[in-house]
Amino acid sequence: MPQPIYSRIVLKLSGEALQGKQSHGIDHDVLEYIVSQVREAKDMGVDVALVLGGGNIIRGQANSGSRGLDLDRSVADYMGMLATVINGLALQDALEKMGMPTRVMTAIEIQRIAEAYIRRRAIRHLEKGRVVIFVAGTGNPYFTTDTAAALRAMEINAQAVLKATKVDGVYSADPMVVTDAQKFESLKYIEVLQQGLRVMDATAVTLCMDNSLPIIVFNLNQNGNLKRILLGEKIGTIVN
Repeated sequence: MPQPIYSRIVLKLSGEALQGKQSHGIDHDVLEYIVSQVREAKDMGVDVALVLGGGNIIRGQANSGSRGLDLDRSVADYMGMLATVINGLALQDALEKMGMPTRVMTAIEIQRIAEAYIRRRAIRHLEKGRVVIFVAGTGNPYFTTDTAAALRAMEINAQAVLKATKVDGVYSADPMVVTDAQKFESLKYIEVLQQGLRVMDATAVTLCMDNSLPIIVFNLNQNGNLKRILLGEKIGTIVN
């Protein structure tokens, strides 16, 4: 049986990924599909940690300043962090119904519903075969969940950050709008920063660059893509 090339990964999911075709909230069918993909990775013996966004419920930055609800940026970001907790609890429930022990670890303490994030405890959960869901970003405003994914990946000694999107990699322009947009098979970190490509935010990319942590951007909606990546197939775009 082929062996995975990564033994521990961080899978980054946006809040929008959880809403499916709905205008907001969580789509049950999408939740079940994501769980099935995680199940495949776990069956291969891969340690899986997830970092979730909250844009399906409320986006932090989008509701600050002169836009959205016109909230102070810090307040809006904290609201966004709480949205990720809701998503984490929903995903935990779905994973455990599929027989996968799961722990939600939050950067903002909410003792009754999730564990406070402690690095050594997170690693121990992974060593015991549990799925770990990191929520509330880094716990600080002005930092995105992309940055949280990069940070947590380095803290738990993950070998790659896998960013799930709606398209099959990184393009020179939005492929939904520009029909002749060029897809990149691979990129260097510095190219992403210099060209302003929408892979992850600049802070996250810089963190990964400074610590030689690969980023793989791929389409999770294509069944089996996560498993193929873990087996070493060239899926999506790799930044290294």
